[in-house]
Amino acid sequence: MFLADFQAKLKEYSLDSHVLTLVGISGGADSLVLLDLFCRSELPVVAAHINHGLRPEAGADAHRVAWVAETLKIPFVSEAIDVALYARQNRLSIEEAARVCRYNFLFKQAQRLGAQAVAVGHHADDQAETVLMHFLRGSGLTGLKGMRPYLLPNPWSDEIPLLRPLLGVSRVEIIAYCAERGLEPVEDSSNFDTTLFRNRLRHETLPNLDELVPGMGQRLGQMADILAADEDVLVSLTTQARRETLIEQGQGFLAFDARKLSGQHLGIQRRLIRWAAGQLIEDLRAVGFGAVARALAVLHDEAGIADLVMGLRVFSEAGRFYLAAENAELPSRLWPQLEQAAVVLDIPAPGELVLPGGWVLRCEILDDVEKARALALENSDPYRAWIALRRQQPAHIQIRTRRPGDRIQPLGMDGASAKISDLMINAKLPQRVRAHWPIVLLDNRIAWLPGLRGSHEFRIARGSASVLFVELLLRN
Repeated sequence: MFLADFQAKLKEYSLDSHVLTLVGISGGADSLVLLDLFCRSELPVVAAHINHGLRPEAGADAHRVAWVAETLKIPFVSEAIDVALYARQNRLSIEEAARVCRYNFLFKQAQRLGAQAVAVGHHADDQAETVLMHFLRGSGLTGLKGMRPYLLPNPWSDEIPLLRPLLGVSRVEIIAYCAERGLEPVEDSSNFDTTLFRNRLRHETLPNLDELVPGMGQRLGQMADILAADEDVLVSLTTQARRETLIEQGQGFLAFDARKLSGQHLGIQRRLIRWAAGQLIEDLRAVGFGAVARALAVLHDEAGIADLVMGLRVFSEAGRFYLAAENAELPSRLWPQLEQAAVVLDIPAPGELVLPGGWVLRCEILDDVEKARALALENSDPYRAWIALRRQQPAHIQIRTRRPGDRIQPLGMDGASAKISDLMINAKLPQRVRAHWPIVLLDNRIAWLPGLRGSHEFRIARGSASVLFVELLLRN
């Protein structure tokens, strides 16, 4: 009956009987049973084993698994990885590092060999442990739904599915099958180390719960099935919301439309933030409730910056909400910039000056001073300015970046001066764009700080001969 049930499960996966399936094998009872069932079903398989290098007997286990594959006359691939080193380099726990290395290896080999799927030996008791572990850590539906018997796309591939054909089979049934078939699994001594969280659940917590509520493991598995269906609905809604809110994804960052994201339901906001974090770091489990709460606080304040976890930070900028890694190459085209911090350029008047990122500085001389003054008073666009000229044609119009000690007499401050650096800080201009920010000069004096303030010295007043109209445009 066990074999018949297994073969029925394989039919659900629609596996091609002529294409390899890669079976992950540790040498434990569950993976040995999985490999045996595949071979008895006469499907082409390749056995894959990873030596994590964490136990003295790990090398012997690898030789044992190779012998099993040779006995079954099936292809065998293996690799030794220093998981402890990987954990240190990527700031992961040993358990998480082992999981990441294992799946990276399995899917790399599956891709190399042209395998149609990767199969692993997780069973019903593993499912119960996973659900309980996630519950105790405060997970949402994504964690409480547990593992899926068929996962595509998955974190390792959009084309090769991850299969768990034994997910409905208990450990007791697996051990009984080993005895019936004469299979001799290797025992991983680390599985009995109750200082590890999962092992403590397996050997202490779940047995105690089963005494209190008989069949607890089965109940947890059933709950996972129910929540998995609910999760599918929310995943669909989240995917649609992502299409509506995600503006850009680049090297080490993602940017959302802040207004659209903040207009989503709170549950969708949380899911999108965790999804985005998962695009930037490997250990999504590190992005807990507190990290998401900090991100949401920045989103709804539309200001500030917050550190999340593992070098991730969030901030709002120019109507965008960013999640960014430490090494992110953040875009600057949303801001007017000059290519070189020390550059000085002449501006034609009338005419246009093309700046990097699609920005254009346009100049025009207006002879109707009163009309220009009225337009200036009605203006609400900080990237437009009306600069008074004392004579019909200006001697010299230039654009450059800021210099140490630069000051301006901001309009509305009755001639008092202010440091340009202070104005940039007060306006919450991102630090990364300040050094290349353009400043417009008239006759070598600062006349306009685009996006921020004009100069009181160049306000339109009686005696103005004409007006220089200047605007910055972002052209696609």
